[in-house]
Amino acid sequence: MEILDEGEGELLAWYDPDEHRKWIAQKPRDLRDKRMTIKEAVSKFVHDGDYIAMGGFGHIRVPMAAIYEIIRQKKRNLTMAGKTAVHDSDILIASGCVNKIEVAYAFGHELRGLSPASRRAVETGKCKVVSEWSNAAFQWRFLAAAMGLPFIPTRVLLGTDTFKKSSAKVVKDPFGGKPICLVPACFPDVVFMHVHRCDIYGNAQIDGIIVEDFELARAAKRLIITTEEIIDHEKIREEPWKTVIPYFLVDAVVEVPFGAHPCNMPYLYYFDEEHIGEWLRLSKTEEGVQEYLNKYVYGVETFEEYLELVGGIKKLNYLRRLEKLREKLYAPWIGGKSK
Repeated sequence: MEILDEGEGELLAWYDPDEHRKWIAQKPRDLRDKRMTIKEAVSKFVHDGDYIAMGGFGHIRVPMAAIYEIIRQKKRNLTMAGKTAVHDSDILIASGCVNKIEVAYAFGHELRGLSPASRRAVETGKCKVVSEWSNAAFQWRFLAAAMGLPFIPTRVLLGTDTFKKSSAKVVKDPFGGKPICLVPACFPDVVFMHVHRCDIYGNAQIDGIIVEDFELARAAKRLIITTEEIIDHEKIREEPWKTVIPYFLVDAVVEVPFGAHPCNMPYLYYFDEEHIGEWLRLSKTEEGVQEYLNKYVYGVETFEEYLELVGGIKKLNYLRRLEKLREKLYAPWIGGKSK
């Protein structure tokens, strides 16, 4: 195909799709117990220099237990897929773990305002934005990887400055002769996802919108599932249509209740606005970032200790009640039933 234009962004996390298929094919297909602690999972599967991605969206269903553990173990020189990144990318950049990022949406906490720590890191050269994408384009990068393709053809990005900052290419459509954008596949080294439930083998179920997690799970070289609860395999089999992520893609299973705190877990618990606000207040300065990390990350050994530090089960159960109130608020509009 005739190349008409190329973005100036750095091409990262691209592999020969056939090599990725071989990688996935060598994963065991037997039903083996994959349970481990988050400390073990991060130590075993995350290496300095890896390209990482997180499941969820914005402040929704973010694998925070894994993120805190990455920081605690002081992983370095990580590159992150900032496809819908908010709190996860902000704290990973601020802690010095991530020094390169590809962005679609980043450096903002949605209605709460901008991300002081991430913006400061980019402006001072501590973290480099290596390419830019739209949200759709980033998701389609994972789709291409999941399909075993080197790229996805699309009209997204054409004629935009976002294209100029991406690593996509514009080619001449061999059928119609018009320009078409080729968005390259993305194969992260390690992906973390927080789900509502799974079995010990990794068959995982997600309640509510799954965003790009279906595709991302299939694009990942290594996939670590953190879950609110581990349930019996037979219960999973009773409703197979709910299993978004099959066991043979999964490398580790970590049971961690409230594992998305301080973010929202749909139908289970609401955002902890007080804690997010504390982060945004402290992260206005480097000294504040260190104060936060020393208290909530380095000052505890486990996520359970962190949960007690932020208010314990009493406060977390209150957040569950807030979520139930939200369900009642929206039920008439979405055709649901109030609880």
